[in-house]
Amino acid sequence: MLSFSPRTRAQLADALRRKGVDDEVAERVLSRYTEAGLIDDVAFARAWVQSRHTGRGLARRALAAELRQRGVADDTVKEAVEELDPDQEETAARELVAKRMAATRGLDPVKRTRRVLGVLARKGYPSGLAYRLVREALEQEGLDDPGVPTDE
Repeated sequence: MLSFSPRTRAQLADALRRKGVDDEVAERVLSRYTEAGLIDDVAFARAWVQSRHTGRGLARRALAAELRQRGVADDTVKEAVEELDPDQEETAARELVAKRMAATRGLDPVKRTRRVLGVLARKGYPSGLAYRLVREALEQEGLDDPGVPTDE
């Protein structure tokens, strides 16, 4: 499994369990891999955050959920997502808004707003940031802000 891509300790433990490896033996193997530097959940989490944020535009909340699904400890998850600069996160959200606004041009403004907000929500962006960016995009197009709450 490690030859294809980095894995977390929990992912490898699950794989060994599925193969019927005794828990004690699996723990010894995983400990040796950790000592040898073949398993490093901290490095995995940092790389995951940068890769998924850059490639998929995911926000802190979505990144944290993905890391937890992969068995990364909460402290490690928190450290990794905190390394993501808030300005970097806002820039990614702005890019997503610009793409979706361009892709939905010609649709009813209310429908456009709902779609763009939906994309941002699925990517894990906070609602206050999403509302503000969609409102700004609509204003730049000279449109009112249908369906976008003003209180963040």
